[in-house]
Amino acid sequence: MATPRPGRAVRGSSTGRPLMAALDLFGRRWNLRIIWELQHGPVGFRALQERCDSMSSSVLRQRLTELVDAGVVEQHPDTTYALTELGHSARRALRPLIRWSTDWAATLSTPDPEDAR
Repeated sequence: MATPRPGRAVRGSSTGRPLMAALDLFGRRWNLRIIWELQHGPVGFRALQERCDSMSSSVLRQRLTELVDAGVVEQHPDTTYALTELGHSARRALRPLIRWSTDWAATLSTPDPEDAR
């Protein structure tokens, strides 16, 4: 499957709108987890694999290739991977969603009056 790019048709949209391409990229299994694990600096392949619950090496390679192709992750000469400035920007853009999800989880953890019946 090709790396999603603005201007090209992507899963769920034939328009190629940038938002739809971004949602396709970030919606692919493991991509957000990889971005999360790289937020504090460069990580080697094996360490990243362990941080991602020991996902298969072939899937990790495929996801890293997509993220590198999308300009979100870069591979350093020492074979570590790191977020690019665009990758850090994407992570910062996700902060409101992280806050919302925390509020959502707190709301769902309060007992629903309907459940008491």
